[in-house]
Amino acid sequence: MSNTVRWGILSAAKIAREWLAPAIHNSERGVIAAIASRTPGKAEALAARYGDLTIHHDYDALLADPGVDAIYIPLPNSGHVEWTEKALRAGKHVLCEKPIALKADEIDRLIATRDASGKFAAEAFMVTHHPQWHRVRQLLAEGAIGELRHVQGGFSFYNDDPDNIRNDAGQAGGALRDIGVYPSVTTRFVTGAEPTAIRSQIEWDRGIDATARVWAEFPGFTMDFYVSMRMHPYQSMLFHGSHGWIRVQTPFNAKLYGDDVIEIRDRSGVVRTERFPLVDQYTVQIDAFNATVLEGAHYVCPLEFSRGNQRMIDMIYAGAK
Repeated sequence: MSNTVRWGILSAAKIAREWLAPAIHNSERGVIAAIASRTPGKAEALAARYGDLTIHHDYDALLADPGVDAIYIPLPNSGHVEWTEKALRAGKHVLCEKPIALKADEIDRLIATRDASGKFAAEAFMVTHHPQWHRVRQLLAEGAIGELRHVQGGFSFYNDDPDNIRNDAGQAGGALRDIGVYPSVTTRFVTGAEPTAIRSQIEWDRGIDATARVWAEFPGFTMDFYVSMRMHPYQSMLFHGSHGWIRVQTPFNAKLYGDDVIEIRDRSGVVRTERFPLVDQYTVQIDAFNATVLEGAHYVCPLEFSRGNQRMIDMIYAGAK
């Protein structure tokens, strides 16, 4: 077996250009082998940064490329299920941007396709690979703040551009699918718990959920958070326990929004900080994916974990009706 995963990138979308292509290029056992784009010149412009690789102007041609082992999919949300299934059936491993599906039962289909293909597939939740979140999970498990009682979070940015895909209802845009998945996935990741009840309020704009406020009940603790595409950029997550709290200052866009730092106040009343200055969470994600493909290494957020997250998003939409 080869010790390198040969990646194909399905679309030269912004997140591929700015984050995932560099992450694959910088990963320990991954290489960009091919890029596909339906827009003339975009694949060529991206490929120019990474040397000799194959250019395709048809997505199916990329899936048929024998020189590609794994496909990264940064397409619009509405195309994620379709192209994840196609890539798996073509015999490729798949890393697909979030949300990988629009309903939890769609992920059941992907799990079945994954199992039938014998290939690996996962949703690109880079945050679950960042060591700051593994540290938060460890602190909670150790009882560093006593019993967890409440989680509070916020994630926002301003984008009301009608031509932006996030504001396109036909392409499954909206705040919950774009950023609401992050307070959900990080809370579920560090606690191992699933919500039992959810109440929510959604502000709709041109057919998409521009702002959402969420109140959730988990076994033993509660949670509230908001996400918005109509507010100045902000992000924070706070885990409040019976004897202390943990604040993650840049929980989702480490480096881009600010330094990746967590603050811990425990029973002593002293606040201490822990920093993670050298981490690129996208590269760590690709390294983890490569290890799973090449060695069968444990992967922290398989599709079964993603199904739980989509179930929570489904509950939020339902809770607003």
